[in-house]
Amino acid sequence: MKKVFLSACVLFSALCFTSCEDEEVSQSTYALEKSSSKVTWKGYSPVLFHDGSFIVQSQDIKVENGVVVSGTFTIPIATIENFDLPDEVKPVLLEHLKSPDFFNLALHPTASFKITKVQPLANASEGTNYTVTGDFTMLGQTHPITFPAKINLEGSNLNLEASFKLDRTKWGMTYAADPALEEHHILPEVDIEFDLTAQKK
Repeated sequence: MKKVFLSACVLFSALCFTSCEDEEVSQSTYALEKSSSKVTWKGYSPVLFHDGSFIVQSQDIKVENGVVVSGTFTIPIATIENFDLPDEVKPVLLEHLKSPDFFNLALHPTASFKITKVQPLANASEGTNYTVTGDFTMLGQTHPITFPAKINLEGSNLNLEASFKLDRTKWGMTYAADPALEEHHILPEVDIEFDLTAQKK
């Protein structure tokens, strides 16, 4: 009887060890590569547009069984850049974007996105293979967003690309959002693109 009991204990311990070992192997944490990751933006009026980028940071992208399951991305507003204007004019636009009319940098120095769900697309293509859902926080308000994305995981490298529109007015950024302003009207929707590269920690 003792031998049977001891054998059972050994088997149970081996199963637990194997299970924990498998779980450890199947879970990984990734961190964004700062030099090769960015968020780009493009805003419009009826007669022109401006575009630029932000630096994005993340240290806690979780992958389980080859699938991204969570992660928090922080966007420092002070890193905003502009692509289309001459160098002597860029500071005027960037300071306005950092003002209370837009991002209100003094009170809200960061925006963030927290992944809550990642689901494979039924009709995956070369451009997108997953739907990403999460909570986007800006100007002290948090609202859910969902967008298609292309996520590739190869060895220790993780790449995420996405392109979608964001309605800034949902977060209280309502400056010049009235269509009655005509050519001075700034459209509510902004084009957002993620181009993110991460490495296993």
